[in-house]
Amino acid sequence: MAEPVVRIPDAKVALSTASVYPESTATAFEIAARLGYDGVEVMVWNDPVSQDIDALRRLSDHHRIPILAVHAPCLLITQRVWSTDPWTKLQRARAAAERLGASTVVVHPPFRWQRQYARDFVTGIWRMADETDVRFAVENMYPWRYRDREMLAYAPDWDVTKDDYRHFTIDLSHASTARADAMQMVDRMADRLGHVHLADGNGSAKDEHLVPGRGSQPCAELLERLAQRGFDGHVVIEVNTRRAMSGAEREADLAEALAFTRLHLASASSPGALSAPVSPSAPRRPSPAASPAASSPPDPPDPPGPTGPTGPSSAESSSDDGSRGPAMPSSRSSSRSSSSKSPAGFRRPKARRR
Repeated sequence: MAEPVVRIPDAKVALSTASVYPESTATAFEIAARLGYDGVEVMVWNDPVSQDIDALRRLSDHHRIPILAVHAPCLLITQRVWSTDPWTKLQRARAAAERLGASTVVVHPPFRWQRQYARDFVTGIWRMADETDVRFAVENMYPWRYRDREMLAYAPDWDVTKDDYRHFTIDLSHASTARADAMQMVDRMADRLGHVHLADGNGSAKDEHLVPGRGSQPCAELLERLAQRGFDGHVVIEVNTRRAMSGAEREADLAEALAFTRLHLASASSPGALSAPVSPSAPRRPSPAASPAASSPPDPPDPPGPTGPTGPSSAESSSDDGSRGPAMPSSRSSSRSSSSKSPAGFRRPKARRR
């Protein structure tokens, strides 16, 4: 019998600049460098530095820490950042990633009232991915809940595994808020999993983004699975530190998150288990439709939504597409998905033709 070996994957551990909110983007670079992170993911939001490619490059050079990913401005408070048109936002995020040397753009699915954007989203993302080496990694979201009522706010769906994307981002805090089985979702993503937002949660209707290990999500199990499969995407710490009483307390939380991640990425496994690496690549989608036309209709008012603790926004995307958001959640009973142990391996999803 082969002796167990320690498998440390090529995945880099990055700090999201949203993790230091309400501190600045510049502070995130400083903390990431001081604590020994491998890089940063820039959340593009209302901080002017986060929107300024030259300023970001100077921060990266000064702290000698690379920018590994760019999170497109999808939050409600960023609805006018880089344009009011959602496709223009993604084009600018791609250009920023290319200029900064980042390999990934993280994007949320549209809100349901962004009707034209939502209709064209899947084929539009494929079209944009065909034009660059940058990965567009679409992130899982969650239903909005208020007491016993639920609103399905995202389209085509908050569960991005129901649609055909080349790359996915798994966010464990979002899975917790959705009351979804995170490991089953990872199995459905299979080798299209290209990016990880690591944070914990306890199933609250509020998007918690706890330090890994402080909630009920399978953070350790996911990291060990990634190590066993040779994952070579990025693992990004995206946690809520806004309640930290001091800078030292915030840094302690971020140091704990980094230590947890590195510990569980150094996973003990047998050599035979490494024969099926998880690589963030996937077959090309056949015959993607033409890129959707850009337009800039007036912005609707911000709808009510859950209080999202990650980053500067209290809800999770911008309403840039001309249709008004709902005035209140629709009446629908929420239900918890059953929690079951996921299979040991990844399964490739069947490609869907549209």
